[in-house]
Amino acid sequence: MDWLNALNLTAGELIGVYTAAYVLAALGLAVHFGFTGLLNFGQAAFAALGAYGYSIATLTLHWPWWAAVLAGLAASGVFALLLGIPTLRLRADYLAIVTIAAAQALRYAFSASDYADVTGASNGLSEFGESFYALNPIPKGRYDLGFTSMSENEIFIRIVGWSLVIIAALFLFFLTRSPWGRVLKGIREDEDAVRALGKNVFAYKIQALVIGGTIASLGGMVFVMSSQTNQPSTWGTNFTFMIWTILLLGGAATILGPIVGGMVFFALLMFTQSVMEGLVKMGWLPFLDIAQVGQIRFLLVGLILMLLVIFRPQGIFGNKKELQFNG
Repeated sequence: MDWLNALNLTAGELIGVYTAAYVLAALGLAVHFGFTGLLNFGQAAFAALGAYGYSIATLTLHWPWWAAVLAGLAASGVFALLLGIPTLRLRADYLAIVTIAAAQALRYAFSASDYADVTGASNGLSEFGESFYALNPIPKGRYDLGFTSMSENEIFIRIVGWSLVIIAALFLFFLTRSPWGRVLKGIREDEDAVRALGKNVFAYKIQALVIGGTIASLGGMVFVMSSQTNQPSTWGTNFTFMIWTILLLGGAATILGPIVGGMVFFALLMFTQSVMEGLVKMGWLPFLDIAQVGQIRFLLVGLILMLLVIFRPQGIFGNKKELQFNG
């Protein structure tokens, strides 16, 4: 059993590209659910729109990277308005139903052969990161970081991804402590009381939905930029529920929670996979093969998360009182 290799792989996941992407999406969900009380089960749709907005603007419209980023942000913002305007005046469960249905509909639209020239249909899009990686100031080559080695582009996308995490976290830290943020928390606790104070609850909810959605769209861009491939199968319900797992693991109504929750979640996945693969190779788990380890690790991590929910339902950094929402 190579414990050093398992620890090195686990350390790599702590600063992984996909970890950063999921953390950004979870920070957006924290705005929706943690601070405003909006039940959004379609966060994958916002990430997908960011990814497709960028890749389509780059490949089809031949826009520069900065314009493509703005296109992805704008797409998710418009999507939030289209979802929120007809539903946010109604009960919270209507938004939950609409978001999960809209996310699936959007994924099927990206898969449709009718739009293959633009979206790539089920094959998706690829090789759209040229203008982005042209910004990379790191000399070409592979670099030994101690626990792993990376190419110049792998280092660059990690720097960009985690820089966006820091920027988004600082933005939300100050935003949620502003008068605007205190109104959001009031809506989460008792929106009728906030409405009685003369605040436009609907407008605040729309703003929160747009802000959280655009942050998630940045996560979608980071996610696809690593491999420079964007496929509709990526943006299924499993993507959304992994984001929910990360959010609840770290603490819903916190800024630090989604960050630490994402790092812990992916580190646990990699550590359990590495250990189980080692045990299979040693013959200690004769009833498993290497191909099955990837699925079993989710069961083990799921069991750990179930115990966490039972014994610490507020998450690592959360406040138990802030889990009590008024529908």
